[in-house]
Amino acid sequence: MSGEHPTRREIMRPVQLLGLAFVAAIFSGVITLVSMGAFQSIPRESVERAVVVALVVAGIAFIATLVIIALLMLAVDPAQVSKRVDRPVLYPDESETPDDPASGPSPRS
Repeated sequence: MSGEHPTRREIMRPVQLLGLAFVAAIFSGVITLVSMGAFQSIPRESVERAVVVALVVAGIAFIATLVIIALLMLAVDPAQVSKRVDRPVLYPDESETPDDPASGPSPRS
């Protein structure tokens, strides 16, 4: 990373986003295997069915995570991608905050 504060481009690297989708797929696959009892002493056909269902669920989770991340990235303004992030994103701009917070809202004229 360059400098003290990361840019949005450095925060949203594609390899990291693919890794997040892969982790979500692995998690959902393992949860499916455990919930279908694949690690218990059950007949081999049931284990094979559980593995197939877990692979399907993991694939769906991987694709759904990628689509959701891609849609969320569309919400980012391309002009702000190279802009430095040096404060929390959801906080109001410093120019929008009142000088004296104890005074309350200012009356409109």
